[in-house]
Amino acid sequence: MQDEIQALGDGLIMRHSRREDADRLAAFIVRIHSNGTESDSRALDAWTRDLLSGEHPTFDPGDFTVVEDHHSGEVVSCLNLISQTWSYAGIPFGVGRPELVGTLPEYRRRGLIRKQFEEIHRWSQKRGELVQGITGIPYYYRQFGYEMAINLGGGRYGSTGDVPSLGKDQAELFQIRLAEKKDIPFILQVMAWGDQRYPVASQWTPELMAYEISGKREFDVNRRQLLIIETLAGEPVGFFGHPAGQLWGSKLAASVYELAPNVSWLDVTPSVARYLLAAGRELAQSMGETCQGIQLALGEDHPAYQVFSHRLPGIHKPYAWYIRVPDLPAFLTRIGPALEKRLEKSACCGFSGEVRLGFYRSGVCLGFDRGRLVTVASLGATELDPIGAAFPGLTFLQLLFGYRSLDELRYAYPDCYADPDRVTPLLNALFPRATSNIWEIS
Repeated sequence: MQDEIQALGDGLIMRHSRREDADRLAAFIVRIHSNGTESDSRALDAWTRDLLSGEHPTFDPGDFTVVEDHHSGEVVSCLNLISQTWSYAGIPFGVGRPELVGTLPEYRRRGLIRKQFEEIHRWSQKRGELVQGITGIPYYYRQFGYEMAINLGGGRYGSTGDVPSLGKDQAELFQIRLAEKKDIPFILQVMAWGDQRYPVASQWTPELMAYEISGKREFDVNRRQLLIIETLAGEPVGFFGHPAGQLWGSKLAASVYELAPNVSWLDVTPSVARYLLAAGRELAQSMGETCQGIQLALGEDHPAYQVFSHRLPGIHKPYAWYIRVPDLPAFLTRIGPALEKRLEKSACCGFSGEVRLGFYRSGVCLGFDRGRLVTVASLGATELDPIGAAFPGLTFLQLLFGYRSLDELRYAYPDCYADPDRVTPLLNALFPRATSNIWEIS
């Protein structure tokens, strides 16, 4: 791999990162992204070094773009691409996740981030990734072809007094221990079961899970402590995880929590809550802070909320992932079997005909034959008449990924419409609203 990618003028060079960039790049990222606290700086430093170490299962030390000023030798801008796999209703597809995007203030408004996004989008295309997804500040990534289209975060929280205590003659029904590599097959099996709740989910491999359990530096901002829930006889029934070494808003948060089939959330969740509170208090004491409760940061909806909502009266509304789909026909073709299954289970089963969707400057036509998706074709600006439905900008992505229903989009955007007789029922069947909670791979 050649280091230099492109000369950008004024002595600026864009190049691939190198493993030996760890010190300089970590210092740059801390300077750009840290909130100024020692713990935050340490966490960002550790994440950068982990990515450049060569130990990450899907990230190469050359997967940062680095813009360097040859006059001063200073790193002035960077971002990266973390490759991974997600699934849509069980169908896997490649995803490129840009992260750690930043530029020194004195070098901003020169188009450096745009140049780097163009480059990593080329990398992602070469890797066969049909989608890119990034978390970040409001609006900014819309400039590079992204739309907020999948839930990010969200959860419920309660104070210390909301966590139920054991009665005088009661004992825990479950025991909790640290996860080990031997637990990986069980964790992945339970994850796969839980992922069926969501239209979109990240796909974890044994290698990624091993890296999560024991591969990351102690203070990596993304490191989770994973724990196995067992019966008193030692039978595993589920797992959960919380950020390692940090509280969220004075509370310890479970950021993932899944149970095996036919295991009762009603029975297990109180034990998990008591563990979180005890661990949160211990962690807070070590940092000279106070733990004020717990969180279940498990997205907008989760089975644990159904049995524990009265104990978690506070609600954190979700933010959103920015999603980019550069070749919409290719992605729709990839997920075609999932769309066919939805259609088969709907009132529109067996549909034959075209669904023509317009985006005002372009469009796409879905052709069905007795419920099977047989063609997906792009429509140019001169081919948009007739159109069965229209979506301004990139708003169709919200419908595609279940983030908003058709009715919600039509309410928010007056220039979004659909033929009520044939197209509206079909779109409701093909793209129902359903929230996702993606376990981030970073």
